[in-house]
Amino acid sequence: MTPIPVNPPSLPAPSGYSHGTLSGNTLYLGGQTALDERMRIVPGGIVEQFRQAFGNVLTTLRAAGGIPEDLVSLTIYLTDIPDYQAHGKQIGKVWRELAGPVYPAMAGIGTTGLWQPEALIEIVGVAVIPDERLIRPEKN
Repeated sequence: MTPIPVNPPSLPAPSGYSHGTLSGNTLYLGGQTALDERMRIVPGGIVEQFRQAFGNVLTTLRAAGGIPEDLVSLTIYLTDIPDYQAHGKQIGKVWRELAGPVYPAMAGIGTTGLWQPEALIEIVGVAVIPDERLIRPEKN
Protein backbone atom coordinates (compact mmCIF):
# COMPACT_ATOMS: atom_id res chain seq x y z
CA MET A 1 0.00 0.00 0.00
CA THR A 2 1.41 3.37 -1.03
CA PRO A 3 1.51 5.97 1.77
CA ILE A 4 -0.60 9.07 1.09
CA PRO A 5 0.46 12.50 2.38
CA VAL A 6 -2.11 14.42 4.43
CA ASN A 7 -1.51 18.17 4.26
CA PRO A 8 -4.51 20.24 5.34
CA PRO A 9 -4.70 23.59 3.51
CA SER A 10 -5.32 25.42 6.79
CA LEU A 11 -1.82 24.50 8.04
CA PRO A 12 1.39 26.03 6.71
CA ALA A 13 2.35 24.49 3.37
CA PRO A 14 4.95 21.82 4.04
CA SER A 15 8.31 21.82 2.32
CA GLY A 16 10.30 18.62 2.53
CA TYR A 17 7.86 16.86 4.88
CA SER A 18 4.15 16.02 5.29
CA HIS A 19 1.91 16.95 8.20
CA GLY A 20 0.68 13.39 8.15
CA THR A 21 1.09 10.16 6.19
CA LEU A 22 -1.77 7.72 5.77
CA SER A 23 -0.93 4.04 5.30
CA GLY A 24 -4.02 1.86 5.27
CA ASN A 25 -6.08 3.01 8.24
CA THR A 26 -3.07 4.25 10.18
CA LEU A 27 -2.28 7.95 10.16
CA TYR A 28 1.25 8.89 11.20
CA LEU A 29 1.15 12.47 12.43
CA GLY A 30 4.32 14.42 11.73
CA GLY A 31 5.87 16.58 14.41
CA GLN A 32 3.79 19.68 15.05
CA THR A 33 5.16 22.70 16.84
CA ALA A 34 3.16 25.82 17.64
CA LEU A 35 3.42 27.26 14.13
CA ASP A 36 0.49 29.41 13.12
CA GLU A 37 -0.75 30.03 9.57
CA ARG A 38 1.92 32.75 9.10
CA MET A 39 4.68 30.23 9.90
CA ARG A 40 5.42 31.85 13.26
CA ILE A 41 5.53 30.21 16.67
CA VAL A 42 2.65 31.55 18.76
CA PRO A 43 3.75 33.72 21.69
CA GLY A 44 2.69 33.36 25.30
CA GLY A 45 4.38 30.32 26.77
CA ILE A 46 3.88 26.59 27.05
CA VAL A 47 0.08 26.55 27.44
CA GLU A 48 -0.48 28.61 24.29
CA GLN A 49 2.13 26.60 22.42
CA PHE A 50 0.50 23.34 23.53
CA ARG A 51 -2.88 24.62 22.29
CA GLN A 52 -1.46 25.49 18.86
CA ALA A 53 0.71 22.38 18.44
CA PHE A 54 -2.05 19.98 19.56
CA GLY A 55 -4.56 21.91 17.44
CA ASN A 56 -2.27 21.38 14.43
CA VAL A 57 -2.17 17.64 15.19
CA LEU A 58 -5.97 17.52 15.38
CA THR A 59 -6.32 19.50 12.14
CA THR A 60 -4.25 16.87 10.33
CA LEU A 61 -6.18 14.06 12.03
CA ARG A 62 -9.53 15.54 10.96
CA ALA A 63 -8.31 15.99 7.36
CA ALA A 64 -8.11 12.18 7.16
CA GLY A 65 -11.53 11.71 8.78
CA GLY A 66 -10.18 11.06 12.26
CA ILE A 67 -11.37 12.25 15.64
CA PRO A 68 -9.39 12.58 18.89
CA GLU A 69 -10.59 9.16 20.05
CA ASP A 70 -8.69 7.62 17.11
CA LEU A 71 -5.33 8.71 18.55
CA VAL A 72 -3.44 5.66 19.82
CA SER A 73 -0.09 7.26 20.67
CA LEU A 74 1.40 10.71 21.21
CA THR A 75 4.95 11.73 21.96
CA ILE A 76 5.48 15.23 23.31
CA TYR A 77 8.96 16.71 23.01
CA LEU A 78 9.66 19.51 25.49
CA THR A 79 12.49 21.97 25.91
CA ASP A 80 11.50 22.59 29.56
CA ILE A 81 9.83 19.70 31.36
CA PRO A 82 9.44 21.56 34.70
CA ASP A 83 7.60 24.40 32.89
CA TYR A 84 5.21 21.87 31.31
CA GLN A 85 4.67 20.18 34.68
CA ALA A 86 4.06 23.53 36.40
CA HIS A 87 1.30 24.26 33.87
CA GLY A 88 -0.10 20.72 33.81
CA LYS A 89 -3.59 21.64 35.03
CA GLN A 90 -3.95 24.36 32.39
CA ILE A 91 -2.61 22.04 29.69
CA GLY A 92 -5.04 19.34 30.83
CA LYS A 93 -7.90 21.83 30.53
CA VAL A 94 -6.82 22.67 26.96
CA TRP A 95 -6.63 18.94 26.16
CA ARG A 96 -10.18 18.32 27.40
CA GLU A 97 -11.44 21.38 25.51
CA LEU A 98 -9.88 20.18 22.23
CA ALA A 99 -10.07 16.39 22.56
CA GLY A 100 -12.40 15.48 25.39
CA PRO A 101 -11.64 13.05 28.23
CA VAL A 102 -9.96 10.28 26.19
CA TYR A 103 -6.17 9.92 26.35
CA PRO A 104 -3.95 7.76 24.13
CA ALA A 105 -0.67 6.17 25.18
CA MET A 106 1.71 9.10 25.70
CA ALA A 107 5.33 9.93 26.41
CA GLY A 108 6.95 13.22 27.34
CA ILE A 109 10.59 13.60 26.35
CA GLY A 110 12.95 16.42 27.26
CA THR A 111 15.17 17.84 24.54
CA THR A 112 17.66 20.67 24.30
CA GLY A 113 16.03 22.23 21.24
CA LEU A 114 13.51 21.93 18.44
CA TRP A 115 13.56 22.91 14.74
CA GLN A 116 12.32 26.44 15.45
CA PRO A 117 14.48 27.92 18.24
CA GLU A 118 11.49 29.61 19.93
CA ALA A 119 9.44 26.37 19.99
CA LEU A 120 8.89 24.91 23.45
CA ILE A 121 6.96 21.81 22.33
CA GLU A 122 6.59 19.40 19.44
CA ILE A 123 3.94 16.68 19.23
CA VAL A 124 4.14 13.50 17.14
CA GLY A 125 1.38 10.91 17.01
CA VAL A 126 -0.27 7.88 15.50
CA ALA A 127 -3.99 7.34 14.91
CA VAL A 128 -6.03 4.44 13.59
CA ILE A 129 -9.14 5.63 11.74
CA PRO A 130 -12.10 3.28 11.14
CA ASP A 131 -13.06 2.63 7.50
CA GLU A 132 -16.44 4.34 7.86
CA ARG A 133 -14.79 7.72 8.62
CA LEU A 134 -11.56 7.40 6.69
CA ILE A 135 -10.89 10.09 4.08
CA ARG A 136 -8.08 9.30 1.64
CA PRO A 137 -6.76 12.64 0.42
CA GLU A 138 -5.65 12.92 -3.19
CA LYS A 139 -1.95 12.28 -3.55
CA ASN A 140 -0.09 15.56 -3.94
